[in-house]
Amino acid sequence: MPSSSLSTQLRAKPPGDSEKITINLGYIDLGQVDLLVAEGFYSNRSDFIRTAIRNQLTTHGDAVKQVVARKTLVLGLQNFGVAELEAARAAGQKLDIRVLGLASIAPDVSVELALATIQSITVLGALQASPAVKAALASRIH
Repeated sequence: MPSSSLSTQLRAKPPGDSEKITINLGYIDLGQVDLLVAEGFYSNRSDFIRTAIRNQLTTHGDAVKQVVARKTLVLGLQNFGVAELEAARAAGQKLDIRVLGLASIAPDVSVELALATIQSITVLGALQASPAVKAALASRIH
């Protein structure tokens, strides 16, 4: 059966801390979502989708916690700035970044500093970094 593409902005608070995703829904599913919106159950399609996702994450919350602990992931937001990376370099450390959420490498981090201090990156969620740093670390991103 054909499907319709539905693009939505998943918003956590504050609004700037989100990632846009695109999903495909069958016409019948999309029609049912639109019906619930029209009847006032949800303010719009995005509201319905965010609520459905949150409900599923709540349902599977224990499983997520177990996997986070087993894979030693940082849950939430992890920032890496010049100071943190310079400290790692001074200590002779290479970082294995493992994040469920958002990993952010500051815009002023140079390619040279990133390559010298970041051994690997595993992000379940989103990685924010300058295009140059992302390109330089591409082979280290899993």
